[in-house]
Amino acid sequence: MALIPYDDRDGWIWFDGRFVPWREAKIHVLTHGLHYASAVFEGERMYAGEIYRLGEHTRRLFQSAEILDFEIPYTLAEIDQACKQTCERNGLEDCYIRPIAWRGSEVMGVAAHDSKIHVAIAVWEWPSYFDPQQKAKGVRLTWAKYRRPSPETAPTASKAAGLYMICTISKHAAEREGFADALMLDWRGYVAEATGANVFFVRDGVLHTPTPDCFLDGITRRSVMEIARGRGFEIQERHIRPEELATFSECFIVGTAAEVTPVAQVGEHRFTPGNISLSLMDDYAGLVRRQRQTA
Repeated sequence: MALIPYDDRDGWIWFDGRFVPWREAKIHVLTHGLHYASAVFEGERMYAGEIYRLGEHTRRLFQSAEILDFEIPYTLAEIDQACKQTCERNGLEDCYIRPIAWRGSEVMGVAAHDSKIHVAIAVWEWPSYFDPQQKAKGVRLTWAKYRRPSPETAPTASKAAGLYMICTISKHAAEREGFADALMLDWRGYVAEATGANVFFVRDGVLHTPTPDCFLDGITRRSVMEIARGRGFEIQERHIRPEELATFSECFIVGTAAEVTPVAQVGEHRFTPGNISLSLMDDYAGLVRRQRQTA
């Protein structure tokens, strides 16, 4: 299937409070967010006309902006409504939503107190993040070269653009080697997350997941933990050493884009997608589709 460039599509983008034609949503080359990564964003999904956990995503967007020392010039309710309206304006009921806020081009330099804060929201159809035929069989991950930084060296509690630079590098390297993604360690050498998803492991019916103390405690991650506890599973949040992977029977990753995806391999370690991974994958898929009826 031919790639459709993201700058050459039909549709509408919400840009600083108004809708503009998709191809006209542009910024200046000297935008601070481009040069200094002073931008925060969210990744959300609409299922059957309802954006999953929209309020939580919007609150995190505002919290990320605060961490990066700027204020979004809209209310949470206004951004919530703008997300819904952008989906409606584009005629979509199942789609991916990308709100982003960034410093503008008024100031060019490290310090940019007087720069204007811009906000845009784009939505588009986006099917499975991984090959649907491969998903239930489990995707293959390699180890990432880069590690998640310490909270003392980067604003790790924010969903900030700059923190994803090492994710892009790591995912590119993984795909060149024939893998779907890469698993990252943190600065201490503990297992952290994949390039865009949190990770879980299974041993003797117990779920193990890294403590999110230097990466995002994902909204999908929390949803899956709620589902798992509702099923009676024990969950241990803790530091996980990479050599422990040899002791786990199942592995899966979770995120807005990845949803719940079983993992068949991480580097030298092999896993077989089992009842726990597959049932949580199905339960999550059912939950996001039922939300409209239960909201």
